[in-house]
Amino acid sequence: MTTSVLLAACGSGGGDAGSGTGQPRSGGTLTFAVGSDAGCVDPQQVASNETIYSVRQIVDSLTDQDPRTGKIAPWLAKSWDVSSDATTFTFHLRPGVTFSDGSKLTAQVVKDNFDAVPKLGALGTLAEGYLSGVKSTTVVDPLTVRVTFNRPNAQFLQATSTHSLGIESSASVTKTPQQKCSDGVIGSGPFVLKQYVQNRSLTLAKRTGYAWGSSLWTKKGEAYLDKLVFKVVPEAGVRAGSLQSGQVDAISSVGKANEAALKGGQVILRRRANPGIVFGLGLNNSRTALKDARVRQAILYAIDRQQIADTVFPTGTQPATSVLAHTTPDYTSLASGLAFDAAKAKSLLDSTGWKTGSDGLRTKGGKKLSLTVTWFPNAATNQPALELVQQQLKAVGVEVVLKQLQVTQFAPTLQSGDFDAVWGNVTRADPDILRSSFSTKLANFYHLPASSLDTSLSEQAATADAAKRKQLVDQAQQSIVQNASYVPVVELETQLGVATKVHDLNFDASSRLQLHDTWIG
Repeated sequence: MTTSVLLAACGSGGGDAGSGTGQPRSGGTLTFAVGSDAGCVDPQQVASNETIYSVRQIVDSLTDQDPRTGKIAPWLAKSWDVSSDATTFTFHLRPGVTFSDGSKLTAQVVKDNFDAVPKLGALGTLAEGYLSGVKSTTVVDPLTVRVTFNRPNAQFLQATSTHSLGIESSASVTKTPQQKCSDGVIGSGPFVLKQYVQNRSLTLAKRTGYAWGSSLWTKKGEAYLDKLVFKVVPEAGVRAGSLQSGQVDAISSVGKANEAALKGGQVILRRRANPGIVFGLGLNNSRTALKDARVRQAILYAIDRQQIADTVFPTGTQPATSVLAHTTPDYTSLASGLAFDAAKAKSLLDSTGWKTGSDGLRTKGGKKLSLTVTWFPNAATNQPALELVQQQLKAVGVEVVLKQLQVTQFAPTLQSGDFDAVWGNVTRADPDILRSSFSTKLANFYHLPASSLDTSLSEQAATADAAKRKQLVDQAQQSIVQNASYVPVVELETQLGVATKVHDLNFDASSRLQLHDTWIG
């Protein structure tokens, strides 16, 4: 029996970035300024949005996801069959697809990719999570591949639309994860990596002869643009100035401070809320003070999310109302449980024996209640948001020390467990991102103890019943918020500045970019 999967709507996407008229035209170079570089050019290992923008263009995926409806659509797979119990997924590949090294896409190449994912290591946790529980990947015939799981896996079809499971050539698959990160990979995508200078720039060229784009794309065949240049420009104000002066055609991470200057004229601001886990404090639940749920809950209640959203983030940014953003399928509003309540925070801390000293900070047994928050400069809003968090927690007696590390240290920091709290988010247009992040059976970055949450997370991935899955995802969200295992703060609103001469610079379902249909005119 075959089942069709339709995900809940993920919000608006697509559309024309330009305001002019005229027919699309081929040629030209799009220069895009981003704020950071993850230090890796392998799509299967990259989790930072500003690097995904570029490396996504190198690889195609088996499927795509409609940003308007959440529905899964054909890409490298022209069709697929899903068993009624969601344990077996059979993909029928398009014929004639080649990688930029001339090799052909076959079922064996897909098998090679999926078989290699568990060996990616520290940077491959997203891809590994999508394939956890895989029993076998089987070549049925040269253009048919079957993936079988040892239990139902409702999230897998959507996973095949992500950049993390983008298909790479067999030659790339045989390289070490470190080699793929530094040298790049061979993909079948509409653009080819030409040059990468870490922390400076990444250059892509149009793939000639490309003819197998996503069914969601408007243009058939090759991309319009000849070249894409992504420049790393850490300062938000410098990015904005470069866009205003025409030195670049688009910029990432437009902050509130630069909105007014960019509005009007030859620039359009485009925004979309990222689905997945919201920006927040990923608490190390194994730290002595944080083992006590009342301390974690006090931190949760002490944060004024609305103030942070209004003060720091782009117009339209919503305070977190769950651990999931509202654009995520099966999101549940838990706004009442995330209400700012400083008095409740103080009462909870009082009940745990943390007493306020003359300096306003709390101590117990001669030790100060201090939280070191590790953060990474991959968004201009991170530091000012955390400075507000610092003030708000100080008001209830909790000291916050801010510790900045480089973007390349994000994954190793989570792997090491050497942190009190980490500021970040994870984008994915499927609620199974909760299992990837919080199941004690997977990476368990936040060191949660085993609990009934594990059951909810495992069962939501194992049910093919949409209503039952929604109920289980709801239970998981409530557990995470009520226990303050993670402290949600604000939704990530991706806001780009785009020159009006740039058309069809489109968001995909994960609020990242798809540049095949983009043209300049």
